[in-house]
Amino acid sequence: MGQPESREHRASGSSELPPGQRLQRGWPVTHYGPVPKFKPDRWEFRVFGATADGDKHCWNHEEFSALPFSTVEGDLHCVTKFSMLGAEWGGVLASTLAELAPPAPGATHVMVWAEYGFSANLRIADFVSDRAIFATHKGGELLTAEHGFPLRLVVPHLYAWKGPKWVRGVEYMTADRRGFWEERGYHNLGDPWREQRYSYQEEPGDGPEL
Repeated sequence: MGQPESREHRASGSSELPPGQRLQRGWPVTHYGPVPKFKPDRWEFRVFGATADGDKHCWNHEEFSALPFSTVEGDLHCVTKFSMLGAEWGGVLASTLAELAPPAPGATHVMVWAEYGFSANLRIADFVSDRAIFATHKGGELLTAEHGFPLRLVVPHLYAWKGPKWVRGVEYMTADRRGFWEERGYHNLGDPWREQRYSYQEEPGDGPEL
Protein backbone atom coordinates (compact mmCIF):
# COMPACT_ATOMS: atom_id res chain seq x y z
CA MET A 1 0.00 0.00 0.00
CA GLY A 2 1.27 3.44 -0.83
CA GLN A 3 4.45 4.50 -2.59
CA PRO A 4 7.11 5.64 -0.12
CA GLU A 5 9.96 7.86 -1.15
CA SER A 6 13.43 6.33 -0.91
CA ARG A 7 14.99 7.70 2.26
CA GLU A 8 17.20 6.58 5.09
CA HIS A 9 15.81 5.84 8.51
CA ARG A 10 16.31 8.80 10.81
CA ALA A 11 16.73 8.40 14.54
CA SER A 12 15.20 11.18 16.58
CA GLY A 13 17.87 12.83 18.70
CA SER A 14 15.27 14.72 20.70
CA SER A 15 13.23 11.70 21.79
CA GLU A 16 13.17 10.76 25.44
CA LEU A 17 11.96 7.69 27.27
CA PRO A 18 8.71 7.94 29.23
CA PRO A 19 8.80 6.86 32.88
CA GLY A 20 9.40 3.14 33.39
CA GLN A 21 10.42 2.46 29.78
CA ARG A 22 13.69 1.00 28.47
CA LEU A 23 15.28 1.61 25.09
CA GLN A 24 14.74 -1.16 22.54
CA ARG A 25 17.13 -1.37 19.60
CA GLY A 26 15.17 -3.96 17.62
CA TRP A 27 11.44 -4.40 17.18
CA PRO A 28 10.04 -7.35 19.15
CA VAL A 29 6.91 -9.07 17.90
CA THR A 30 4.12 -8.78 20.45
CA HIS A 31 0.53 -9.80 19.84
CA TYR A 32 -2.21 -12.02 21.17
CA GLY A 33 -3.50 -14.84 18.99
CA PRO A 34 -2.59 -15.90 15.44
CA VAL A 35 -1.39 -13.71 12.58
CA PRO A 36 -4.26 -13.28 10.09
CA LYS A 37 -3.79 -14.19 6.44
CA PHE A 38 -4.05 -11.19 4.14
CA LYS A 39 -6.48 -11.70 1.24
CA PRO A 40 -6.35 -8.56 -0.91
CA ASP A 41 -9.46 -9.44 -2.91
CA ARG A 42 -11.52 -9.59 0.30
CA TRP A 43 -9.85 -6.75 2.21
CA GLU A 44 -11.94 -3.67 2.93
CA PHE A 45 -11.44 -0.61 5.12
CA ARG A 46 -14.59 0.97 6.56
CA VAL A 47 -15.39 4.23 8.29
CA PHE A 48 -18.82 4.07 9.89
CA GLY A 49 -20.87 5.09 12.91
CA ALA A 50 -21.43 8.78 13.61
CA THR A 51 -20.19 10.08 10.25
CA ALA A 52 -21.03 13.62 9.12
CA ASP A 53 -23.23 12.41 6.24
CA GLY A 54 -24.64 9.38 8.06
CA ASP A 55 -23.18 6.99 5.48
CA LYS A 56 -20.59 4.25 5.65
CA HIS A 57 -17.40 4.89 3.66
CA CYS A 58 -15.43 1.97 2.23
CA TRP A 59 -12.16 1.44 0.38
CA ASN A 60 -10.95 -1.82 -1.10
CA HIS A 61 -7.25 -2.67 -1.10
CA GLU A 62 -6.52 -0.96 -4.40
CA GLU A 63 -8.46 2.17 -3.45
CA PHE A 64 -6.83 2.47 -0.05
CA SER A 65 -3.41 2.03 -1.63
CA ALA A 66 -4.13 5.05 -3.83
CA LEU A 67 -4.81 7.41 -0.90
CA PRO A 68 -2.23 10.13 -0.19
CA PHE A 69 0.96 8.65 1.26
CA SER A 70 2.70 10.46 4.11
CA THR A 71 5.62 9.79 6.43
CA VAL A 72 5.99 10.72 10.07
CA GLU A 73 8.68 10.17 12.64
CA GLY A 74 7.36 8.75 15.87
CA ASP A 75 8.29 6.60 18.82
CA LEU A 76 6.57 3.37 19.78
CA HIS A 77 6.07 2.74 23.51
CA CYS A 78 4.90 -0.74 24.50
CA VAL A 79 3.12 -1.23 27.79
CA THR A 80 5.52 -4.14 28.43
CA LYS A 81 8.09 -1.36 29.04
CA PHE A 82 10.16 -1.25 25.86
CA SER A 83 10.35 1.84 23.67
CA MET A 84 11.55 2.15 20.08
CA LEU A 85 12.58 5.73 19.35
CA GLY A 86 12.65 7.76 16.16
CA ALA A 87 11.03 5.27 13.78
CA GLU A 88 9.87 6.48 10.38
CA TRP A 89 6.34 5.36 9.56
CA GLY A 90 4.74 5.59 6.14
CA GLY A 91 1.09 5.31 5.27
CA VAL A 92 -2.14 7.28 5.42
CA LEU A 93 -2.53 9.91 8.10
CA ALA A 94 -5.54 9.39 10.34
CA SER A 95 -6.36 13.05 9.78
CA THR A 96 -6.50 12.40 6.03
CA LEU A 97 -9.14 9.73 6.56
CA ALA A 98 -11.04 12.07 8.86
CA GLU A 99 -11.08 14.65 6.06
CA LEU A 100 -12.26 12.13 3.46
CA ALA A 101 -14.89 10.68 5.78
CA PRO A 102 -15.47 13.30 8.48
CA PRO A 103 -17.13 12.59 11.82
CA ALA A 104 -20.42 14.12 12.82
CA PRO A 105 -20.19 17.23 15.02
CA GLY A 106 -21.25 15.19 18.04
CA ALA A 107 -18.57 12.51 17.65
CA THR A 108 -16.16 12.48 20.59
CA HIS A 109 -14.30 9.18 20.22
CA VAL A 110 -13.40 6.49 17.72
CA MET A 111 -13.17 2.74 17.97
CA VAL A 112 -10.46 1.36 15.72
CA TRP A 113 -11.41 -2.15 14.63
CA ALA A 114 -8.96 -4.86 13.57
CA GLU A 115 -8.97 -8.52 12.58
CA TYR A 116 -10.40 -11.10 15.02
CA GLY A 117 -12.48 -8.45 16.79
CA PHE A 118 -9.55 -6.58 18.30
CA SER A 119 -10.26 -2.91 18.95
CA ALA A 120 -8.94 0.21 20.64
CA ASN A 121 -10.84 3.33 21.68
CA LEU A 122 -9.37 6.80 21.23
CA ARG A 123 -10.47 10.36 21.79
CA ILE A 124 -11.06 12.18 18.50
CA ALA A 125 -8.23 14.60 19.32
CA ASP A 126 -5.78 11.71 19.70
CA PHE A 127 -7.02 10.09 16.50
CA VAL A 128 -6.52 13.21 14.34
CA SER A 129 -3.25 14.29 15.97
CA ASP A 130 -0.56 15.27 13.48
CA ARG A 131 1.48 12.04 13.75
CA ALA A 132 -1.26 9.43 14.07
CA ILE A 133 -0.93 7.28 10.97
CA PHE A 134 -2.34 4.12 9.44
CA ALA A 135 1.06 2.67 8.69
CA THR A 136 1.90 0.38 5.81
CA HIS A 137 5.67 0.92 6.02
CA LYS A 138 8.40 1.35 8.61
CA GLY A 139 11.73 2.81 7.55
CA GLY A 140 10.68 2.71 3.91
CA GLU A 141 9.95 -1.04 4.00
CA LEU A 142 6.58 -2.75 3.98
CA LEU A 143 5.45 -3.98 7.36
CA THR A 144 5.75 -7.69 7.92
CA ALA A 145 2.63 -9.70 8.70
CA GLU A 146 3.83 -10.16 12.29
CA HIS A 147 4.08 -6.39 12.70
CA GLY A 148 0.64 -5.68 11.29
CA PHE A 149 0.73 -5.85 7.47
CA PRO A 150 -1.20 -4.68 5.57
CA LEU A 151 -2.19 -1.89 7.98
CA ARG A 152 -1.61 -0.88 11.58
CA LEU A 153 -2.39 2.30 13.44
CA VAL A 154 0.51 4.12 15.09
CA VAL A 155 -0.26 6.85 17.64
CA PRO A 156 3.21 7.83 18.90
CA HIS A 157 2.08 9.81 21.95
CA LEU A 158 0.10 6.87 23.39
CA TYR A 159 1.03 3.33 24.39
CA ALA A 160 1.26 1.00 21.41
CA TRP A 161 -1.84 -1.05 22.24
CA LYS A 162 -3.84 2.04 21.22
CA GLY A 163 -2.62 1.35 17.68
CA PRO A 164 -3.91 -2.10 16.71
CA LYS A 165 -2.33 -4.28 14.05
CA TRP A 166 -4.30 -5.53 11.02
CA VAL A 167 -6.76 -2.64 11.11
CA ARG A 168 -9.97 -2.93 9.10
CA GLY A 169 -12.00 0.12 10.05
CA VAL A 170 -12.90 3.06 12.23
CA GLU A 171 -16.16 3.67 14.06
CA TYR A 172 -17.01 7.22 15.06
CA MET A 173 -18.76 7.34 18.43
CA THR A 174 -20.74 9.99 20.32
CA ALA A 175 -19.78 8.43 23.67
CA ASP A 176 -16.71 6.58 24.86
CA ARG A 177 -16.58 2.83 25.35
CA ARG A 178 -13.67 0.53 26.05
CA GLY A 179 -11.82 -1.45 23.41
CA PHE A 180 -10.45 -4.99 23.61
CA TRP A 181 -7.52 -4.39 25.96
CA GLU A 182 -9.25 -1.64 27.87
CA GLU A 183 -11.99 -4.14 28.79
CA ARG A 184 -9.26 -6.45 30.06
CA GLY A 185 -7.63 -4.11 32.52
CA TYR A 186 -5.59 -1.63 30.49
CA HIS A 187 -5.95 2.11 31.06
CA ASN A 188 -8.65 3.82 29.03
CA LEU A 189 -6.37 6.68 27.90
CA GLY A 190 -2.90 5.13 27.71
CA ASP A 191 -0.59 8.13 28.04
CA PRO A 192 2.97 6.77 28.55
CA TRP A 193 4.24 10.07 29.98
CA ARG A 194 1.73 9.72 32.79
CA GLU A 195 2.33 5.93 33.01
CA GLN A 196 -1.34 5.22 32.39
CA ARG A 197 -0.87 1.48 32.04
CA TYR A 198 -3.75 -0.15 33.91
CA SER A 199 -7.40 0.61 34.65
CA TYR A 200 -6.88 0.69 38.42
CA GLN A 201 -4.83 3.86 37.85
CA GLU A 202 -7.75 5.68 36.24
CA GLU A 203 -9.00 8.89 37.78
CA PRO A 204 -12.55 10.25 37.52
CA GLY A 205 -13.21 11.24 33.94
CA ASP A 206 -10.54 8.96 32.43
CA GLY A 207 -13.01 6.24 31.48
CA PRO A 208 -16.51 5.92 30.01
CA GLU A 209 -19.42 6.88 32.20
CA LEU A 210 -21.15 3.85 33.65
